[in-house]
Amino acid sequence: MKKLLLATAIAALSVSAANAAPTVYGKAFLAADYVNAEFDGPAGNMYDEDTIEINSHSSRIGFKGSEAMTANTDVIYQLEYGTSIDGDSNGFKNRDTFLGVVNKQFGEFRVGKNQSSLDRINNVDVNQGYFDRLNATKHNEVVEALNMVDSNRIPSSIIWTAPKYDGLPLEISAMYSSDDANGNDNSGFGVAALFDQGTGFTAGLAYDKDQNIEGDIIRGTATVDLAKFMAAPVRLGALYQVADYDYGSSKEKGFVISGEMPLTNFARPASVYAQYNNTSNLDGLDDADSDQIVVGGKYMYKKNIIAHAYAGMNNADNVPYNPTNLSVAPRGDAEVFVVGTGLEYKF
Repeated sequence: MKKLLLATAIAALSVSAANAAPTVYGKAFLAADYVNAEFDGPAGNMYDEDTIEINSHSSRIGFKGSEAMTANTDVIYQLEYGTSIDGDSNGFKNRDTFLGVVNKQFGEFRVGKNQSSLDRINNVDVNQGYFDRLNATKHNEVVEALNMVDSNRIPSSIIWTAPKYDGLPLEISAMYSSDDANGNDNSGFGVAALFDQGTGFTAGLAYDKDQNIEGDIIRGTATVDLAKFMAAPVRLGALYQVADYDYGSSKEKGFVISGEMPLTNFARPASVYAQYNNTSNLDGLDDADSDQIVVGGKYMYKKNIIAHAYAGMNNADNVPYNPTNLSVAPRGDAEVFVVGTGLEYKF
């Protein structure tokens, strides 16, 4: 009897430990990037770079998991940290880190540092490596931003995702934050809705105030998988966004058009993609405009081992150089050209 009780206790402890054990995940992405960047301002050529860089692109490590709290509610958690495995910077930087709960009737709540609600409809961007996401290019020495503002991770925030309702193909979320993305004590909020019936077409609409910028952003997206409707294995996406900065003289307006197509004449899965970004009145500044075009490809040795190659160019007119005060920063024309190749390992 004692042996039976002991075996039962050990089994119960094992189940409890298994439920509480976190999942370790992450990725390492290293690339060799040829970068040619220059800035022509009122003092002539103020910046000129022509070099090959070894770069770490969005490398990270994380821990996540869940555990039953009641019959209908689970505790969820995630601790995710970015790191530069090329050694350009030491240590780790918080990415999405939160503690929350999931309830079948009331939905999901995450409290901590979360991507803003704009990110809930960010399914159009296909760029990889150096030009990953809308404004994550690595040339801060040239200008502060060469594309429209994108979603940031907002500290001291809570984001709610509504439960799925039968017959309603919508993912609805709402967010509140006590700090904005710049660390100021400005409370903000955001909402997002993504329509997806699983038929190959999606549409999204999101709005936020005083979260990613001091001001308002409204974003709309749409994607279509043509393979669902015709003999054309291409996934197309479009994004349009308007940002109204409190300190800006004009509204920043931008759009993105993207496409990705799988390749079938390789031994392993592969694809090619292209993306065009256009932004006017960058950062709310009159006549500060940019165009960016990126083409690239992916080759998957395995689902978690991916080779990348890409090339892109950004031309920006009348943008500020290294601005700390936009009202006095010198403005000029920037041009960035990049060709890169790298290897990504996910775990």
